[in-house]
Amino acid sequence: MSEPAEIPYGAYWSTPFARWQGSLSHLHSLEFAAHVAKDELAKRDIDTGGIDHGILGLTTIQHQSFYGLPWVTGLLGAEAVAGPTISQACATGARTLLAASQEIASGMAETSLVVTADRISNGAHIYYPAPSGPGGTGAHENVVMDNFGRDPFARNAMVDTAENVAAKYQITTAEQHDVVAQRYAQYGDALADDHAFQKRYMTLPFDVPDGRYRKTVTTLDGDEGVVETSVETLAKLKPVKPDGTITFGGQTHPADGNAGMIVTTPERAREMSSDPSIRVRLKGFGQSRTDKGYMPQAPVGAAKRALDQAGLAIGEIDAVKSHNPFAVNDIVFARETGFPLERMNNYGCSLIWGHPQGPTGLRAIIELIEELALNGGGRGLFQGCAAGDTAMAVVVEVGD
Repeated sequence: MSEPAEIPYGAYWSTPFARWQGSLSHLHSLEFAAHVAKDELAKRDIDTGGIDHGILGLTTIQHQSFYGLPWVTGLLGAEAVAGPTISQACATGARTLLAASQEIASGMAETSLVVTADRISNGAHIYYPAPSGPGGTGAHENVVMDNFGRDPFARNAMVDTAENVAAKYQITTAEQHDVVAQRYAQYGDALADDHAFQKRYMTLPFDVPDGRYRKTVTTLDGDEGVVETSVETLAKLKPVKPDGTITFGGQTHPADGNAGMIVTTPERAREMSSDPSIRVRLKGFGQSRTDKGYMPQAPVGAAKRALDQAGLAIGEIDAVKSHNPFAVNDIVFARETGFPLERMNNYGCSLIWGHPQGPTGLRAIIELIEELALNGGGRGLFQGCAAGDTAMAVVVEVGD
């Protein structure tokens, strides 16, 4: 076995996330991810010749995405690099990071390129032939909309899981809106001084290419689709479901984008780091599945497992980032673990900047690393729920 894997400080990136049917909706998610990764690796003077493994995280199929990771690495100039394509709904980002670290720790590779990419806009419409069906008619689905609306096992929509958890914990709409307003204010800190925090890992302004990557069609100054909010404006919203508590303000919005990261050996991490004095260690991972139809409470179990693997207690964690598609996620996590709500999700979270699924968790982990680096180091926990009432969590340590 090799040494545990590390992340070279600064060897990661994310595009801005763009709203549903917005400025990135015309781009094939794999081609776009390769286009971005090629540029970002070049900016960091990372030679693709030194990459010997890759992982693609993808949850929403695209035309010819059957070819997965080898297509992406071929497009960005790493034609000798192979590896899997992983799909685990909203936990895909954390899962790709775990898979890369296992590849390094096993000695099967020295340097893994993780690319996560999704375009939720313009999702595929699929017809499944069934010649033996009534009249020879098969089944069909809108890959994005139909799966948002119904879990085939639990037989509920995503929003139903949030309502179930809100009822269980007696979480009011007003309590949810207080969290949303707080998260929006924290996101504002990432925009201060001309997006200074986001520019630590994101290229801004961001030039959006046309579908053939020959010219720029628009420029994004940051995330697209974030709605300015306050407790007063949120109070005017009605719950989505009759007699429910979840409003459109209390949940995230679908988005498009991609994010990438290098995972490698400690020795190579120092060579590839933008600041070799800063080490980013992967300390623990956790996975869990909770009661059917109660997705937002699943991260509690995943976080406990990740902390146990890292040999840490929640009180030893300096920063927490969550994938929180609903405000109730953070409320339940704080109640169950004792970690203060106001100390979670500094500089932003998916509740505010949106949810392109595969890249969501990876961007949150990138922001967690940068928050810890700004604070001079420490230990951080990422946790987030995923479809199927599941969750994953990751513990990182940033230090010298």
